Amino acid sequence: MMRAWMLPILFVLSGSAVATGQILAGSPGTAAALLTAFLVLAGTTSPLLFPRPVGTREAQRRSAVDGRPVVYWRPGCTYCMRLRIRLGRGARRLHWVDIWRDPAGAAVVRAANGGDETVPTVVVAGRPHTNPDPAWVREQLRAGPPH
Repeated sequence: MMRAWMLPILFVLSGSAVATGQILAGSPGTAAALLTAFLVLAGTTSPLLFPRPVGTREAQRRSAVDGRPVVYWRPGCTYCMRLRIRLGRGARRLHWVDIWRDPAGAAVVRAANGGDETVPTVVVAGRPHTNPDPAWVREQLRAGPPH
């Protein structure tokens, strides 16, 4: 759990140090701009950007009922952030599994990717797709459950 927050915390601490240096150098405007940039980076790399994760079993159960894809991800992954941001509000309709919190999810990802924990791995109708195009994932949501 803590490692999911390491990068955001590092951004906040680094931004604070840089901003303090700018204030001491007499540039409060630059300090505010830099601190804001670091805080934005902290926010985008935090687990807060993603919908609340569920466990693998629960995600698979829900997906079997509603036909929606399961997304295996981890905090700090730029490809996961890209997918999440490009899906917009539609991301909430997916079932998200944080592989750092769920060892069973990490095992699913390793099985799908030759032993590697490559994320995002999106499972649609039982088939894994590694780092799929966000537009394709959006289409899977629109298409609904397979018949």
